[in-house]
Amino acid sequence: MNKKLLVIILVFAIPLFSIAQNRDLNYFIDNSVINNPLSTQSQNLILANSIDSQLIVAANKFQITGNGNAYYAPVLNGYGYDAAITNGQQLSALVAITKQINNKRNLGLQFKDLQLQKDSLNISSAISRQDIRKAIVNQYIITYGDQLQLDFNDEVINLLTNEEAILKKLAQQNVYKQADYLSFLVTLQQQQLTRNQLFVQYKNNYATLNYLAGIIDTTTATLNPPDIEVVKNFDKANSPFFLNYKIDSLRILNQRSIVDVGYRPKINLFADAGYQSSFILTPYKNFGYNVGINLSIPIYDGHQKQLQYSKLNIAERTREKQKEFFSKQFQQQIQQLEQQLNDLNNLAGPINQQIKYLQTLIQVNGKLLETGDIKITDYVLALNNYITSKNLVVQNKIARYFVIHQLNYWNLKQ
Repeated sequence: MNKKLLVIILVFAIPLFSIAQNRDLNYFIDNSVINNPLSTQSQNLILANSIDSQLIVAANKFQITGNGNAYYAPVLNGYGYDAAITNGQQLSALVAITKQINNKRNLGLQFKDLQLQKDSLNISSAISRQDIRKAIVNQYIITYGDQLQLDFNDEVINLLTNEEAILKKLAQQNVYKQADYLSFLVTLQQQQLTRNQLFVQYKNNYATLNYLAGIIDTTTATLNPPDIEVVKNFDKANSPFFLNYKIDSLRILNQRSIVDVGYRPKINLFADAGYQSSFILTPYKNFGYNVGINLSIPIYDGHQKQLQYSKLNIAERTREKQKEFFSKQFQQQIQQLEQQLNDLNNLAGPINQQIKYLQTLIQVNGKLLETGDIKITDYVLALNNYITSKNLVVQNKIARYFVIHQLNYWNLKQ
């Protein structure tokens, strides 16, 4: 092998040394779940929901407030506010206590609404994590596909490099023409250029994978095959994609009950104690207290109750239509993906069979090439067919990974 060719091979092989370790799919998924702010946001919303529950409890306890008031209404030359109304001046400092009673039903509905909100947040969090995982797995499969093509190109380059050394000697012995040898050498160099372009693409896709996972790392590692298997037995009853519609229905029903409770009589107890005086008579004796009860009964509000019912009925019809449409799309998507997977599985057999024939042909042609009993162009043609078939294998494998991943995405269980 001449020095120039050796330098070219070393230049294209140097990038390999930056690959120092192996990474698997779970490494990137785990990092993405930890680093992605959407995961933290979902958890924080759930925590905020629990605080809302505590706020409802606190609001139903005795409420104590301090109130102070001081004013002076002067009457000058007979002009001013009526002293019988204003008392001329007043000073008050009171502590008031209020408590709503007969509120158990209302509290129960508020707590139920918060629980349904929490259930909805948990489902949204599960779907959010699934979406994060989907983006990571998609990018991992793309990057792994680049790696497979790199491995195959390295295999071809090694094969051509070994043949090149033999062909050079045969060309020097005039078994092959110098032009045929140079043509073979160009084929080798083109394969090396292709390999280098693939490596640049692999590094870029690997960097994107790190970016999506929130990993700060400029090194490039070797990826393990994605551990993805088909998960069957789709269960709509436990699918977050369908549970959302169920929870929305329950929330609409609960809102109807809240509207009903809003029209029940309300009873409040109240009391205050402190100082209140107009300073007209014995202001030093104006310390006191009072207690009372307040009853509020809705009589007529312009049919607002029926209007709120109408809004909830519209929301329910919208929910039913959305669920019906999504269910049809879901079923069609699953059937389509299963058909694609079946087609890809059926395609794998013939491609692998062709690969075996081409491998045998390459081996036979390689031996004939070494003895000068075959044209270099025929060998290159057989090699190109082998490369095309191997690329089909890679494409079929990657396509199969994608289809399986999409099937598993929709098979999320709560």
